[in-house]
Amino acid sequence: MPLNKPGRWPQRFGPLLAFAAGSGNVLAFAPYGLWPLQILSLCVLCWLLLGSERVRHSALLGWMYGFGWLLFGTCWLYISLHDYGALPAVITVIAVAGLALFLAGLMAAATGMAAAMRVRWRCSPAVFLLLVVPALFMLAEWTRAWIFTGFPWLSSGYAHNAGPLAGYAPLVGVYGIGLIAAVITGALVLLPQHRRLGWLAALLFIVGALLQQVSWTTPQGQPISVRLLQANVPQEMKFNPERVPDTLIQYHAMITAAPADLIVTPETALPLLLGQLPEDYLPRLAGFAQSTGSQLLVGVPVNDSPLHYTNSVIGIGGKQPYRYDKHHLVPFGEFIPFGFRWFTDLMHIPLGDFSRGDVQQTPLAVQDQWVLPNICYEDLFGEEIAAQLNGRAAHTTVLLNVSNIAWFGNSIALPQHLQISQMRARETGRPMLRATNTGATAVIDQRGRVVSQLTPLSTGVLGASVQGYTGKTPYILMGNWLALAIAGIMLLAACLLRKSQPT
Repeated sequence: MPLNKPGRWPQRFGPLLAFAAGSGNVLAFAPYGLWPLQILSLCVLCWLLLGSERVRHSALLGWMYGFGWLLFGTCWLYISLHDYGALPAVITVIAVAGLALFLAGLMAAATGMAAAMRVRWRCSPAVFLLLVVPALFMLAEWTRAWIFTGFPWLSSGYAHNAGPLAGYAPLVGVYGIGLIAAVITGALVLLPQHRRLGWLAALLFIVGALLQQVSWTTPQGQPISVRLLQANVPQEMKFNPERVPDTLIQYHAMITAAPADLIVTPETALPLLLGQLPEDYLPRLAGFAQSTGSQLLVGVPVNDSPLHYTNSVIGIGGKQPYRYDKHHLVPFGEFIPFGFRWFTDLMHIPLGDFSRGDVQQTPLAVQDQWVLPNICYEDLFGEEIAAQLNGRAAHTTVLLNVSNIAWFGNSIALPQHLQISQMRARETGRPMLRATNTGATAVIDQRGRVVSQLTPLSTGVLGASVQGYTGKTPYILMGNWLALAIAGIMLLAACLLRKSQPT
């Protein structure tokens, strides 16, 4: 029985339909959490691809789908560039749309290549939608995670953080989940003509749900008490010289209000270079830490020389000095890509050219636990955290993210970033602590569940008892290589199936 394909009207308006489907895909992610929409929106794209007769048209469908997805999913970039960076509105709109168009080009390459393989290999609809499209879809997302230092925000696997497919995270990570979701999508599109594929989709959901019951890591030592600070300093005031003294006073008061095994401030909580702080500021904090048995992790930019400064957190109160320097920097915000100084010169963003820290850094010892920080954007890169847990930070039992995403105001960027941290906890089987300026400050357990959270855009301190975990999930051991290998095997299988077909 032939598979129903889109008629002339959907093909004529296919790019607009793909754009609409991509735009609706944003609702699958936090804060909306309608994860089935990720699969349903991809079903629309696959249905259109099935009826597309030209490689260029297929590439355009993927491009428009990715453009709608990334444009509406990251529109909060407008706030940082225009409201806080003082970039003219027209240039800001062009920049945000241009970034979405550029990154969507990876999806265009995937769908165009899938169409080309379909013609060259004479793929059946089943081979096309169950093997070729999912593999190339996943490879496009993975490429977005590293090309030009990477921007893997809104990778499709994050949408399934609260769904049954989350159980695959400790095995294949966020990109593997996206691959599995794409296979389910292909099965659903083919379902009217191949009813048995319904069992494949159901099986993948069931296995994912069962995997969520598996404990990949085990408790280590005794829990520690933590206090996570959320000062809610408005971004427009954060680096205002007149506001800085008040910020220093506020953080001193919040830190010294009560002891804890670990007290954490957000990223760049102290908005001065370390060498510019009042002489008695850090000694007073150290005195509190020593008298109460507390350890502090304080976000502050550190200047090692006039031309070398890092986005760092420093430890205060421990037996040994501690410092973690951010190594995966944000383009335009923390380093200037080659040829784009003219663009950054249009904005008024302080501390815009940091030096990079080492990729491999050690965790901080806190009682029975070992806490490994990452700073803001770094927790988007699960493979880098996995590599650290296979290297110098192998004894880490607790992950910690410190962030200041007040740059994006009261937007969906805050819950989206929380969702990303939840995925890192699932992949590694370790709790993730989050100390942020405006939100989302939270405690996430080793299964990726939010245990407690402060209200965004409020001033407060989140206190909790946190149990560390040890052990290595398959994702820690293999990173993204397992998902990449599966995608490669799928493409090889598609090629071999082509060879077995009559010419």
